[in-house]
Amino acid sequence: MPDTQLSVDPARADIVKLIPALRAFARTFCRNSSDADDLVQETLMKALANLDKFEPGTKLKSWLFTIMRNTFYTRAKVLGREAPGLEECVSGDTPMEATQEVQARAREVQQALTRLPPHYREVLTLVAILGESYESAAEICDCAVGTVKSRLNRARHQILQELGEE
Repeated sequence: MPDTQLSVDPARADIVKLIPALRAFARTFCRNSSDADDLVQETLMKALANLDKFEPGTKLKSWLFTIMRNTFYTRAKVLGREAPGLEECVSGDTPMEATQEVQARAREVQQALTRLPPHYREVLTLVAILGESYESAAEICDCAVGTVKSRLNRARHQILQELGEE
């Protein structure tokens, strides 16, 4: 996107600044990084196509996260109806296990995170990883602040339990 176009429309420049946060949020939905990148791209396309519908004075980040969340769930519904084959890699390459203790523990945490129900994983990522407020997370998830707090608490306990820390 040319710099002149970004300077004409400050909302576009703000969207570009939020791409790293969008990528991080997309990883909560998609285990595969290329699927997460596709979700970010689709979110950006929808956001730019509907930029005229964004209400100035509201949070752009929340608006983008809501678009991403809705896009993911719509895509999941469609894939559920189409029922494609397994997502496993057909190349036959097997990844090497991490030899360092820190990497092994990080993998355990990541696996525990992926085993969380999507609504727990979403709230945990928004609040604990991305630093969103409870109110902002509630707006993005379209639920009450108390629900966000409850889901976050349950997600934390479930991860600790799976890691044998509780």
